[in-house]
Amino acid sequence: MNQRRIWIGLLAVCFAMIYLGSIYWLAARKSIHNRIVVNVTPHHADWVYHLGDTVKFIVTVKSNRVLFKNIEINYAYGPEMMPPVKNGKQQIKNGQTVIDAGTMTEAGFLRCHVYVSHKGKNYKGTATAAFSPETIQPTTTMPDDFTQFWDNALSELASIPLDAQFSLLPERCTDKVNVYHVNFQNIQRYSVYGILCVPNVPGSYPAILILPHGGVPPIHGDVTHAEKGVITLEIGIHGIPANMNSKVYSEMEKGSLFEYWKFNLDDKDRYYYKRVYTSCVRAVDFIFSLPDFDGANMIAYGESQGGALAIVTAALDSRIKGLVSFYPALCDMTGYLNGRAGGGLPVLNEPEHISPAKIETSRYYDVVNFARQMKIPGFYTWGFNDELCPPTSMYAAYNVIQAPRTLYVVKENGHWFNSEQSEKATEWIFNMFK
Repeated sequence: MNQRRIWIGLLAVCFAMIYLGSIYWLAARKSIHNRIVVNVTPHHADWVYHLGDTVKFIVTVKSNRVLFKNIEINYAYGPEMMPPVKNGKQQIKNGQTVIDAGTMTEAGFLRCHVYVSHKGKNYKGTATAAFSPETIQPTTTMPDDFTQFWDNALSELASIPLDAQFSLLPERCTDKVNVYHVNFQNIQRYSVYGILCVPNVPGSYPAILILPHGGVPPIHGDVTHAEKGVITLEIGIHGIPANMNSKVYSEMEKGSLFEYWKFNLDDKDRYYYKRVYTSCVRAVDFIFSLPDFDGANMIAYGESQGGALAIVTAALDSRIKGLVSFYPALCDMTGYLNGRAGGGLPVLNEPEHISPAKIETSRYYDVVNFARQMKIPGFYTWGFNDELCPPTSMYAAYNVIQAPRTLYVVKENGHWFNSEQSEKATEWIFNMFK
C-alpha cells in the first residue's frame, strides 16, 4: 500500500511539472509572438546607392508575425547621428508603406528611424542606406610629429622592466588549458592586468591578443581558442586586477572611470589613452616573453574600443602579423566638427566642450592616423545600423588602409556581431596562422 502511494505521489508530481512546464512554454510563446516588429529596409537589396540615387525605405509592422493592415507610423530620416532632415507621419495600408527619403550628394549614410505606438507601448525600427561608402575620406589630419610622438612613448615603455607576475587560477583551468591571472608594468607606474590561457602540453604556439571593448568590463580569458592550440591573452586597460567581483567593475565604470575617454583630452602627453595604447604594446612584449609562444605568429583582436586598439597595436608594433577589428571606435573623431558622424566613444561631439587643444590631441589618438600606417593584413567587420560607432567613421579609417584588407559587412547589424561574423573572423585567424 505504501509503495502504491509513493508511485501515485510521484505520478502526481510528474503531471504537475508537465502542466506547469506547458503553461510556462505557452506564456513564453505568447510573449514572443506578441512582440511588435517594425521592419525598415532600403529598396536596394544591398542597401548601397550611388550619389544622386533616390533611396526609398520600405516599412512593415507585424504583430504575432502577422502584418498590420492599417496603422500609423512616425518617421525621421537624415545623415546618421545628425539631426533629421525630415520628420513625418504616414499610414500603413495593405500591410506596407514606402518612405521616399531623397538622396545624398556627399558620400555617407542616410538613416531612417520608424516609430510605432500600440496599446501604450512604443516600438522602433531602423535602416541605414550607404551612399558610395568606398569613397568616404577622413576629416582628421596627421600631425607632422605623429611618428616621433609615438616613438618617444615606446622608448619610455622600453625603459621600464616588464616584471611579469603569474598566478594560476585552478578553478578556470581545463584538462587542456592552464589559466593564469597575470600583470606586468606599463608607463606612468601603472600595471597591465589580464587573463592568460596556455595549452598545457609543452610546445610552440601562436597567440591571440584580445583587447577590451569600452567601459570597465570583467575579463574572463579565452579558453575556447586556447583549447585549439593557441595562446590567448585578454587584457584590461585601467590598471586594475582582472580577478575581482564583477560588481567592482560596474561601480568603477559609474564612478572613478566614468567617461574616462575624456580624461585630459586637452593634453596629448597626459591623455588617458596614451597609457592605454602603450599597454597594448606592453602586452605584446609579455607574449614574446612566454616560453610556449612560437616567436612569430600573433593576431590582435577586439570589438568596438578593442577593434580600435587592434588597429592601433598593429600599427605601433611590427611584431603583430594580423588583426581582427569588429566595428572599431575612435575613428575620425573630428567628424562631428565637420557636419557628419564622428568616431564612437563620443569625444568631440559636444561643441560647448570643444577646444583647440582637445582637437589637436585627438589627432595623435585617432584610429584613422594609425590606419594610414597599416602594413599587415586585417579582417574588419561591422553593420550599417551601428549607432555607437557610425559606419561613416569606420569607413573613413578603412578607406585609407593600404595593406591587405578583408571587409565583411552585415548591413542590418547595429553595435553587435552575430555568429557568422565570429566564425568568419576565426576562420581568417587560423588561415593566417597556417
